[in-house]
Amino acid sequence: MNAAMLRMMPAATLALFFAFTLGAGARQTPPATNATAATLQDFTRRVNHYIELHKKLEKTLPALPKQTDPATIDKHQRALGQLIQAARKGAKPGEVFHPPMQRLVRSLLRPIFQGPDGTQIRNEIFDNEYKGNVRVLVNARYPDEVPISTVPPQVLGQLPKLEEELEYRFIKNNMILFDSHAHLIVDYVERAFQ
Repeated sequence: MNAAMLRMMPAATLALFFAFTLGAGARQTPPATNATAATLQDFTRRVNHYIELHKKLEKTLPALPKQTDPATIDKHQRALGQLIQAARKGAKPGEVFHPPMQRLVRSLLRPIFQGPDGTQIRNEIFDNEYKGNVRVLVNARYPDEVPISTVPPQVLGQLPKLEEELEYRFIKNNMILFDSHAHLIVDYVERAFQ
């Protein structure tokens, strides 16, 4: 292409021409990844890994009958809990709520708890809060003496959706990932709100 032809081309066409000719064969850099999207994607992958394990182990137990009583449900929960605990022996905090997700949870919840309705929302969560000393441990049974907290819709609306086996709950100001079928604490975020 001669100089006269180059001068007659619109600037955008010229830019595309050079980008195509000079960039052919050159390695293209990938677009920048949104850090929040990457954090959520990694969290979802970790949750799905746990759910796969949960479902695989739950299939080894006899199914609960449609009409059942609390004692049978408790027995089933404890059996499933023991299977999961054995499979996740050595599980540590941060395996599901990895550090970037812990920071994201705190940043998502901060405006809710520091906002104008923060005190009311906190009171909803702590309505039945156990007053004793509770240690939150990964892969441990949810303490039987601690009432299961409610989680207001304002909080749930800020967090990623979960499969039916898992729920977000609170023990004091720690947000836990609660396996409701096995009555286990899968992981937790310390000081999820101040």
